[in-house]
Amino acid sequence: MADKQISLPAKLINGGIAGLIGVTCVFPIDLAKTRLQNQQNGSRIYNSMSDCLIKTFRSEGFCGMYRGAAVNLTLVTPEKAIKLAANDFFRHKLSEDGQKLTLVREILAGCGAGTCQVIITTPMEMLKIQLQDAGRKEAQRKLIGQHAGGGRAKVNVVQLKTPTALQLSRDLLKDKGIAGLYKGLGATLLRDVPFSMIYFPLFANLNSLGRRNADGSAPCHISFLAGCFAGCTAAIAVNPVDVVKTRLQSLARGHHEDTYSGVKDCISKILHHEGPSAFLKGSYCRALVIAPLFGIAQVLYFLGAGEFVLSLLPGQKH
Repeated sequence: MADKQISLPAKLINGGIAGLIGVTCVFPIDLAKTRLQNQQNGSRIYNSMSDCLIKTFRSEGFCGMYRGAAVNLTLVTPEKAIKLAANDFFRHKLSEDGQKLTLVREILAGCGAGTCQVIITTPMEMLKIQLQDAGRKEAQRKLIGQHAGGGRAKVNVVQLKTPTALQLSRDLLKDKGIAGLYKGLGATLLRDVPFSMIYFPLFANLNSLGRRNADGSAPCHISFLAGCFAGCTAAIAVNPVDVVKTRLQSLARGHHEDTYSGVKDCISKILHHEGPSAFLKGSYCRALVIAPLFGIAQVLYFLGAGEFVLSLLPGQKH
């Protein structure tokens, strides 16, 4: 294990496959997280994660549960590939003669991985969040209109006409250039760098506790449980920043909702209008998303699907 060289192409393939499977499994919960985090100033359409999922299914159908998934599934492959491969790369470079990394070096490797991934994460989540939140905004407009007209509020029968990811990208590029796709970059860094600094060292140390295979690797179930626990812990730790990032990247605010000029302004207005508890919005949803996503990711990552795929290519040794 000490002299084993990492294969960057294999790690990229592993990370991509893991991201696709993980996102497909947990995307509806991620949609609920986004909509819950964006509710503010008493404009509540959804009372909980289950309430959000039920109302979304009733008003938008099954496909509505996966609104914005196309963007995520398209970009999650490079995003997860960069994140996982960069961590391996930095861990490899920071190791001394194959010796076990110190905690400080593990944290530095995680910091490098989190920094590298934001080049993909920021535009991906910008588009995903706006598509995910479209149903909440439309339901809110419907509710306000019904209240104004004296009718009964029925948010379960909203007919949605929302732009596609391509249209959103085109509009953002036209109005604000490439910077439009990178709004919230600072908040994304503030979330993803600490996340990786917590997740990767915690996972590595938990995973090492259960090593039982002859080659020194951990069984799949140990990697899965370690990935779930480490992902859940890191997700909850950075959830306040995730709320800020979600608010900043939802550019079109709803009726009577605050707009924000930056991270500091967003934090100030949330504290003033909603109180500290607002920073915990969607925390359990985020934990439910991140835990299985990284558990699945680590299992597939350690199974070495990428190495297997590369071994099938012409010219490779079998």
